[in-house]
Amino acid sequence: MTNLHDGLQKLSSVPQHPRTVLTIGAHPDDAEFGAGATLARWSRNGADITILVVTDGSKGSWDKDLDARTLIDQRIREQRAAADLLGVRHCTHLDHIDGELEYSMALRIEIALAIRTVRPDIVLTHDPWERYQLHPDHRATGLAAVDGVVTAREPRALVDAGLPAHRPDAILLWSPDEPDHAEPVSEADAATKLAALLCHSSQGVTTMGDPARGSDERELFEMRLTEWHRSSGAQLGVGPSEIFKTLEP
Repeated sequence: MTNLHDGLQKLSSVPQHPRTVLTIGAHPDDAEFGAGATLARWSRNGADITILVVTDGSKGSWDKDLDARTLIDQRIREQRAAADLLGVRHCTHLDHIDGELEYSMALRIEIALAIRTVRPDIVLTHDPWERYQLHPDHRATGLAAVDGVVTAREPRALVDAGLPAHRPDAILLWSPDEPDHAEPVSEADAATKLAALLCHSSQGVTTMGDPARGSDERELFEMRLTEWHRSSGAQLGVGPSEIFKTLEP
């Protein structure tokens, strides 16, 4: 399996040991679900990682009576705690209203400026072309992120911003419609990813099967993650992996 992973990486434009990484997710916990194990490994190898969260997470509860500001503040704290476990230094929140995100030139520019500020080797985000992707925030974020890379790379774009153009080496799209790149998931990095996801306790009921309710529920969620990594890698003929679609900017 290791040789197959090595072969995939040799055919890919993705740096094996990136120095600077930017993830762009619609909500707190999106980066962890899509690439948590990969982020943990890259951080351990010295990468400087920024998690950019586009929305405020204010719709992320089934409790209709919960105060929105209380939930937003909780989700910011949860994101910071998860980032600490992953070794991620920076978290940035753009605070667009959860569930109401729309693609716009303003959003594209906002993300392009973040890319020029962070100057990442790799940008990771949602695949906006994933078939039957139900969540509009995921679609809008992925498309704005990809278009933001194009804007960020152009020297004649945003000339008044005072930030020089930047072209990442690669874009990795998680939840890919047509995966072509695998990042191996070790048991240790899978455990770190699990712990980071469990930091998002506000999302336990809505997205994780309520693992805080008891050991059985937690074990079931861990089994789901293990099977997800196994089946993802199997799509590309490799071992447990997080898989992506690669774009070259």
